[in-house]
This record gives sequence, C-alpha cells and structure tokens, in this order.
Amino acid sequence: MDYQIGMGLETKFARFDGETGLKGTCEISGYASVFGAADQGGDVVVKGAYGLSLKSLATGGRSVKMLWQHDPARPIGVWDEVREDARGLWVKGRILIDVQAGSEALALISAGAIDGLSIGYRTIQAEKDQKGQRLLHEIDIWEVSLVTFPMLPEARVEGAVDSDTQLANDILAGINAAREEMLA
Repeated sequence: MDYQIGMGLETKFARFDGETGLKGTCEISGYASVFGAADQGGDVVVKGAYGLSLKSLATGGRSVKMLWQHDPARPIGVWDEVREDARGLWVKGRILIDVQAGSEALALISAGAIDGLSIGYRTIQAEKDQKGQRLLHEIDIWEVSLVTFPMLPEARVEGAVDSDTQLANDILAGINAAREEMLA
C-alpha cells in the first residue's frame, strides 16, 4: 500500500498486481438484428446496413456498447464480437457479473425470464416501400441491449455460458482427452 500526501490531501491506493482482472463473466451470443424481418414498428433492416458503421467503429478504436434495457447509465458488459453475416447482426460478448445490473441480467437469463436483444442506432439512409415499411439501408449502430421486450421478436440471446461452467467444461474435456489417450 502506498501513501501520497500533498496539499493537505491524503490518499491511499494499492498497486495493481497479477490477480487483478475480471472475476466473473457470462458469455452470451445471439442475433441483435435479422435482415428482411419487419419489427413491431414496421422497420426492416436491409443486408449490409451495418457495414459502414462497423468499419468506422473498428477504424476509430471504438466499440458497440452492451447496455441493460437501453439505459446508457447501466452498461452491463462488453461485446467482444459484432458482425454482419448472411442472417443479420450477430453479437458475442460477456456480461460482467461483478456489476449489479449484470448479475441481475444473468439471473434473469438463467431463469428464462429474459432473452431479448435490441439495438440502439441512428438511421443514416432509409426509404419507404409499397407496404409502408421503412427499409433501413444504412445504420449507425451505437449499442445492443439485453431487453425484456425486443422490437424484433427474432432478436434473441441464443447461448449463455458463465465462466465457471466454461472452466468446468474445459477441465472435463481435458480429462476425457487424457483418458482416451491412456486407453489407446
């Protein structure tokens, strides 16, 4: 523990050591947006709509934020991978269970009470089709939230694995591999 004194202000701080880091996370993945599907507001995202935004974020060293219920004051984790594929906007990230809202989100996901994903974005280019739906051709993606009721019913968490379960699965896989090697 170091002590700093100066100008009448005393502070205490501990230096970071090798044990500092994330204590608990839960990995989740799923589609935050699906191309060609109309959401409850009549918006349809067109394939390729996220491309320029994702490229700009990567170039600028920025990332899409993981929020709880679209509340910018409640980040609950980090998205490690956000990409477009043939189906839509796929995301994979970690809920931080050391954050109160993250712990609550994990409990709700584990119980099956919540599984929705929803995007926060700014429309760059759109048009109306003959059905009156808004076709979103270019979107500036800001955040992907875990939500109770997604605007797009298909936008769902598809998988969740906590760090302890992943570690247990990795150990078990190692034991099974060693056993097979010994028996061979």
